[in-house]
Amino acid sequence: MISLILFGLLAVLLFISVPIAVSLGVASTVALIVSGKVSGSYVPQVLVTSIDSFPLMAVPFFILAGDLMGQGGLSQRLINVARLLFGRYTGGMAIIAVVTCIFFAAISGSGPATVAAVGTILLPAMARDGYKKGFSAGLIASSGSLGVIIPPSIPMVIYATSANVSVSKLFMGGVLPGLLIGLTLIAYAWWKSRADGQTPSDYRPSRKEILATINDAKWALMVPVIILGGIYGGIFTPTEAAAVGVIYGLFVGAFVYRELSFKKLYRIFAGSALTSATIMLIVATATIFGRALAIEGVPVMLANAITSTVDQTWILLLAINVVLLVVGTFMETIAAIIILTPILLPLVTALGVSAEHFGIMMIINLAIGMVTPPVGVNLFVAARVADLTLETVIKGAIIPTLLMIMVLMIVTYIPALTLALPAFFGM
Repeated sequence: MISLILFGLLAVLLFISVPIAVSLGVASTVALIVSGKVSGSYVPQVLVTSIDSFPLMAVPFFILAGDLMGQGGLSQRLINVARLLFGRYTGGMAIIAVVTCIFFAAISGSGPATVAAVGTILLPAMARDGYKKGFSAGLIASSGSLGVIIPPSIPMVIYATSANVSVSKLFMGGVLPGLLIGLTLIAYAWWKSRADGQTPSDYRPSRKEILATINDAKWALMVPVIILGGIYGGIFTPTEAAAVGVIYGLFVGAFVYRELSFKKLYRIFAGSALTSATIMLIVATATIFGRALAIEGVPVMLANAITSTVDQTWILLLAINVVLLVVGTFMETIAAIIILTPILLPLVTALGVSAEHFGIMMIINLAIGMVTPPVGVNLFVAARVADLTLETVIKGAIIPTLLMIMVLMIVTYIPALTLALPAFFGM
């Protein structure tokens, strides 16, 4: 009965467009009050303690670092380097879009931030070069999902906190799957551009231009080296790395590239604070929802029911992928991670799947959810930046999304893609 109230009320609230954080909080609170198993002070206590976490401090720092770097000129310089490397090939601008998303993913940790930063600059340039707007917007929306797969990744921090696993190991585990998705999208961009009759550029930069562009971008190119190198080298924790990223982005944007004015800084800090507050509220209310599930014993009952009927790992993983793909279409990524991790993690670990491998699986699934309607946040950002209808962007993202699902299946059934690098570095 309590579970019916919990899920039924949540479904009703989401259906009438109540914000996800409010829906989770209201549904959980009502269910707990009706159950009578906890005191009246339980909900406010969980709201506070759920976000009183050192790893979670990385979230607002990574958000602010990504905004500072995106607005401080670093993204433009990454695009300039990508143009040098790929501009002369067929579909050069489309390839540049994917490569820049890979670069920016390594400094932002956010899918929508990646789409906004790269799309604002590249979508007009691709339109001038004759690329179809729907294809361009769909490709960037899909490539932007790499922002949560390639480290540093905000959802990875959330999952690590929920599953009690190493953030550094998750970051390392996301590198190869992220690059595999990136290479797949690059191959699609080249094929599609060639099929549409795009011709390679005749422009050939001189050696002097190449050296000047790389020299100008050296501060931007150092970001992944500093953040990820510092984490994997044991110099600082992921949370400390996020703080270092903020200081570095502020210094470079304000004093090296001189593109961060006081007026722009105010907008960046205000926007980052609003985004961080929204995420933290979702984390807090989703934690209450998870606690309500645990109190009612839903994870244990579900685990027992599934393990008693499914004894083959590959079938369970396939079923979980389908569930996560469906959930990703209508639930916000961070809320889905906090709610589903305590339910699904015991199922897979009981059959010998590592928590880290499952974490990367879950994050790729939910990253795909960022480009699938009705709650595909990357689609909305791309549509706004490109000034296109949502339907046009969705059509452009169909094939890239199917390719990402194909890579998801490969990662699911080849755990080495996730676990090889952490094992190589002794994690």
